Amino acid sequence: MKDQELSAKDELRSFLNGQKFGTIMADPPWRFQNRTGKIAPEHKRLARYPTMELSDICNLPVTEHLEDRAHCYLWVPNALLPQGLQVLQSWGFEYKSHIVWEKVRKDGGPDGRGVGFYFRNVTEILLFGTRGKSVRTLSPGRSQVNFISAPEPSETKIAPQGDLLKTRKREHSRKPDEQYDIIEACSWGPFLELFGRGRRKGWTVWGNQAEDDYKPTWKTYAYNSSLTTAPAE
Repeated sequence: MKDQELSAKDELRSFLNGQKFGTIMADPPWRFQNRTGKIAPEHKRLARYPTMELSDICNLPVTEHLEDRAHCYLWVPNALLPQGLQVLQSWGFEYKSHIVWEKVRKDGGPDGRGVGFYFRNVTEILLFGTRGKSVRTLSPGRSQVNFISAPEPSETKIAPQGDLLKTRKREHSRKPDEQYDIIEACSWGPFLELFGRGRRKGWTVWGNQAEDDYKPTWKTYAYNSSLTTAPAE
C-alpha cells in the first residue's frame, strides 16, 4: 500500500475514534487523467494541489464509522461519474439518486467558465446513496427537488473604512452552502463531512481546510489551506 493511503486511512480512523454517523457528505480531491494516464489537459490547473488516486479514496475506512442505517452525499465531477459510483459502493452505500448543482452568474445565466473536453461544464453532481433498511429521506425530502441553482461560492473583501474592495471566488472546487440546508432537512445525524472546507455547527468535519486545531499529516488542497479540521460543536 502507498504511504499516502496508509496515512489517510490512519488519520481518519484516529480522528473519528470509533464514532459512528447517520449521514456522510464528502467532496474528495479527485484525480483527472486522460487515456495515457497523465493529468488531462483541461485540468492542468489541478496540478496546483495534491489529489488522491481512486483506490485511496475507496479504501478510506468509512464503513467502520457508519450507523446501521445511513445516507451518503458524494460530490463527483461529470467526467468521473463511474468512479463516483464505485466509491459510493466501496463505502457501503447503494446509489439511489443525485442532486445537480447548476453554476450560475449573478444575472442567473449559466456560468460558462467551467472546463470540459467535450462540453463546457456548468454543473456538478451530488450522488445520493443509502445503507440499511428504512432509509427513505425525512419528510422534507419528499418535496425537495434534486436541483441547486447557485453561483460558485465567493467572498467579499471590505476595507477598514468600510469600502467594498472586491468580490472573488473562494478556493477551487468549493461547493455551494445550500447543500447543508438540504442535507440537514432530508437526512438524520450525526453528520460527518469528509474533505471539509470549514466548520459547521452540528457536524464533525475532517479535512485540512476546516478551521480548528487538527492538522492531518497528509496533504490535500494544501495550496490554500490552514491545514486544520474541526470537530462538531
